[in-house]
Amino acid sequence: MIQLKEVSSSTDWENFLLEQEESNFLQSWYWGEFHKNLRQKIQRTGFYKNGKLKGVMLSIVEDARRGKYLIVPGGPIIDWKDKEITHAFVKEIKKIAYLNDCAFVRVRPQLISNDFSKKLFKDLGFVDAPMHLHAESTSQLDITKSEEELLRNMRKTTRHELKKANSLKIEIIEVSDPKEIRQFYKLQIQTSKRQRFIPFSYEYLYEQFKEFAQNNMAILYKAKVKNKLLAEAFIIFYGKEAVYHFGASTDEGRKYPGAYLIQWEAIRQAKKRKLTRYNLWGVANDPKHRFYGLSLFKRGFGGEDKEYLHAQDLVLNYPKYAINFAVEIIRKIRRNV
Repeated sequence: MIQLKEVSSSTDWENFLLEQEESNFLQSWYWGEFHKNLRQKIQRTGFYKNGKLKGVMLSIVEDARRGKYLIVPGGPIIDWKDKEITHAFVKEIKKIAYLNDCAFVRVRPQLISNDFSKKLFKDLGFVDAPMHLHAESTSQLDITKSEEELLRNMRKTTRHELKKANSLKIEIIEVSDPKEIRQFYKLQIQTSKRQRFIPFSYEYLYEQFKEFAQNNMAILYKAKVKNKLLAEAFIIFYGKEAVYHFGASTDEGRKYPGAYLIQWEAIRQAKKRKLTRYNLWGVANDPKHRFYGLSLFKRGFGGEDKEYLHAQDLVLNYPKYAINFAVEIIRKIRRNV
């Protein structure tokens, strides 16, 4: 029999999570703390079998103008082949959602998109969400290989840009002070105007970086030449992988290969930390997608594409969900995502 309990110990949570192959920062204790700092309601659920912790789930209440809904990002981390646990998961998210007046639950599970995962969620009563929740199509690099092998496996143009960065004496600076996020926020606004996307708020970036940096799990990289800022990147180091979470560049920085050198230095840092994967995060396959050019840049480092199951919605209030669905479809068309 499955018992469901709230997990109040960060040690118990992290000890379990870091032993799992699918562990990721979106289900970490720290991602929950970050959302609490944004004044959002969260719940950490533990799935216990015979008194032993067998699964964890971080759920977050999103209070949007179009109504409340519950999200489970990158999780839950459970044995998806255990029917007793998967049914307990559905029962639990329904309970949390109803208690918080949520119209639906959106889950982006840490499951590869295949026949098994698609059938599983369909059988559990889910439908495809109109929008993604977090990165689904990703480019991931096996960094257990030597630096020489990693360089050989890169696209020729990527290796060329790295050599050029060194010849231009581009400097890479690593910082972990949350105060540095102010400059990154301003740079992100410049980048968003150029690439036509909605930038994150300063508070969102600051609280996220602060939570991971104070636990030695985040670094802000800056690329400069002759003391001139070219680009920045926010990298998270968690579990077995490092994640290129956010990036931004100056208009002039696009003329320099600073962004390439940032990625290489972050990969080298991840290797020093004995991590096994470098996740360049979201990539697009459609040449018309606004981030297709950025995706070519990411894929140039020689990683393999890994596609997670598309975000799944469990509808609890159909009239309210219909409004949300219509709003998100319109936004998706306008933002070209």
